[in-house]
Amino acid sequence: MTALTRRLRALSPAQLAGMRRGLEKESLRALPNGALALTPHPAALGSALTHPHITTDYSESQVELITGVHGSAESCLDELTQLHQAVYHALGQGPEAERLWVGSMPCELPTDETIPLGRYGSSHIGRAKSVYRMGLGHRYGRRMQTISGIHYNWSLPGLDNDQHLGLIRNFRRHAFVLLTLFGASPAVCASFVAGRQHTLLPVPGTGGHTMHMPHATSLRMGRLGYQSDAQASLAVSYNSLESYANSLHGALTTPYPLYEAVGVRNPGGDYNQLSTSLLQIENEFYGLIRPKRVIRSGERPLHALRQRGVEYIEVRCMDLDPFVPVGIEAGTMRFLDIFLLHCLLADSPPDSPDEIAALGRNQHRTAARGREPGLLLERDGDVITLNDWAIELLGECAPIAEALDTAHGGHHYRDALAGAHASLAAPDTLPSARVLAQMQADFDGSFNALARAQSEATRARLLALPYPEPLAQRLAAMAEASRAEQRRIEAADTQPFEPWRQAYLDPATLEVMAQAQAA
Repeated sequence: MTALTRRLRALSPAQLAGMRRGLEKESLRALPNGALALTPHPAALGSALTHPHITTDYSESQVELITGVHGSAESCLDELTQLHQAVYHALGQGPEAERLWVGSMPCELPTDETIPLGRYGSSHIGRAKSVYRMGLGHRYGRRMQTISGIHYNWSLPGLDNDQHLGLIRNFRRHAFVLLTLFGASPAVCASFVAGRQHTLLPVPGTGGHTMHMPHATSLRMGRLGYQSDAQASLAVSYNSLESYANSLHGALTTPYPLYEAVGVRNPGGDYNQLSTSLLQIENEFYGLIRPKRVIRSGERPLHALRQRGVEYIEVRCMDLDPFVPVGIEAGTMRFLDIFLLHCLLADSPPDSPDEIAALGRNQHRTAARGREPGLLLERDGDVITLNDWAIELLGECAPIAEALDTAHGGHHYRDALAGAHASLAAPDTLPSARVLAQMQADFDGSFNALARAQSEATRARLLALPYPEPLAQRLAAMAEASRAEQRRIEAADTQPFEPWRQAYLDPATLEVMAQAQAA
């Protein structure tokens, strides 16, 4: 009996049945012609600051839909579908109404400085969210902030901090499997890379309007995506919660010369960024996966982790599937459940700076060339083909799929694993390959034309679904409650913003929390 099988058998059926998941899904609002919508977040959707399920992410044009916690993939997708319906009804049903862009890589973008930042009202916390986004624009450019994806939030009862961190180490080692199977961003609109250095190739016949890499899986997770030279210097260790927290602590409290040159405020007194440290706040750390904890009002995420430990993990490397109405389907979610359990149960040795660097190279190779026959990845100081390694990992997942089917009934998990095997065996069926093939076959190689057509079809399909009056009324009441809560927060702010900002970012607060945890 392998160690993985022994650990799997130690999990009770109740534990497996207690697995929970939730989704956070980002989508740009786009005009019918495929250009970015520059309008404010629709008022009918409520306050982006306080609505628990419908908000914005980096840009005012980027809608973020957040489900609750669910015991099944189906119930989670049902809620996500309802949230999409609310958005589409708020956007209107006429021919000139805005659409939700189905691709992870953005639609036609205007100049960088005219991409609108998220706006959250006049409260201190709302203003801080906008200033943070201003800082991201200065640091990385606003175009990078228009990339969209799906985050998969996952928990299993009874896990301690060390188990969560061991899962995360293995996830980082094996994430190439997810990029290969589910990456769906092999091409981009040329407006995204205008004026930037890149190695993309023009798609023949598009006049340079669409750029791509022939064997790419997920350009979103490659060098064009959430990457920066500054963060590349941040070698975060996941060997313990303490090592992870200390890595972030330093990045949150140590000034970074390039950002010091930008300054917190410009000569006119307007804010450029929240701070001059390597990370303004915890969310600026761009990782494939994060340990998470539900935070209390006014609490920093790092405080919550240090005080009360890891509660769930957030998978951040999933592209939107443009061929699926809400960007992800139940089979994909079930494969993620299997994959995450494998990461939990397999041996997970400590990471090292050398391994972290090798994993970064594997990620970039897979993102840019993941469907290239014979592509080699680094493993334990040697090399192995991506396909051989992936097949090996999927083989180890078979008993996990069986155990989940036993706990939940049916054979959906075995079907999800069989689908992954079939996709690896036929790489032309992978989402990234389908995007390129359909671009060429039906849209003269144009990424924008493909994404526009899929966005239109998705909109029509979701608007055609029944939208019962009780559901509409419940979502309208939620929107109104969010607006009232924003007004309450704004009325409660009495001190000036600058003292509030300094208090919120005060390094002493992090130190106090660290000492309290140690005591």
